[in-house]
Amino acid sequence: MVKAVLRGLAATALAVLPAFVSAPARAAEILPLSEAVAGLPVVAESRDGYDRNKFRHWNTGDDPTDGCNTRAEVLIHEAVTPPTVGASCRLTGGSWWSYYDATIVTSASGLDIDHMVPLAEAWDSGASAWAPRRREAYANDQGSEASLVAVTARSNRSKADQDPAEWLPPAAVHCRYVAEWVGTKLRWGLAVDDAELAALEGTAAGCPGQTVTYEVAP
Repeated sequence: MVKAVLRGLAATALAVLPAFVSAPARAAEILPLSEAVAGLPVVAESRDGYDRNKFRHWNTGDDPTDGCNTRAEVLIHEAVTPPTVGASCRLTGGSWWSYYDATIVTSASGLDIDHMVPLAEAWDSGASAWAPRRREAYANDQGSEASLVAVTARSNRSKADQDPAEWLPPAAVHCRYVAEWVGTKLRWGLAVDDAELAALEGTAAGCPGQTVTYEVAP
């Protein structure tokens, strides 16, 4: 009798368990660059209604208790030589590698945090339909190494809001850059236009060993 009761309780527990167990995390997708490019939706882009302020940044970052905003957290994470973190998250010392222009930077003030896919380009590619909260999540995305990149202010301003049909870093890092661009678009479900697709396909053709790793944003 006792065993029967225990079996019944165990069955009941198993029946209700899925309601309390969170869904497993999505596994990262790893695709050859050319295959990843082929998976991008193609639509005509529109910048109607764009305003940079519609993407709230920088917020309190991944750790709201550390006193640092997203920009500072990215700088700390990407430092080659760690900076000293002072009061109000003031960063002194440290060094960084700006891969866009192969430059070592020794002052945090000389760096910009680049959105791999610029905010205006994200708007054009689908973010115009998002709720403000999702645009904020995009603008502060530290869930992927590629989303936010510490680079020289000079290289970031040269890139501005241009896509790979209009701007690429030096040829030595084309494959990495385009893979990170494509991975960011796939992560956030963003589209490409015809000219952008042609540029991505052209670069991918010259990067046969390059892969794209991404996880879909929550």
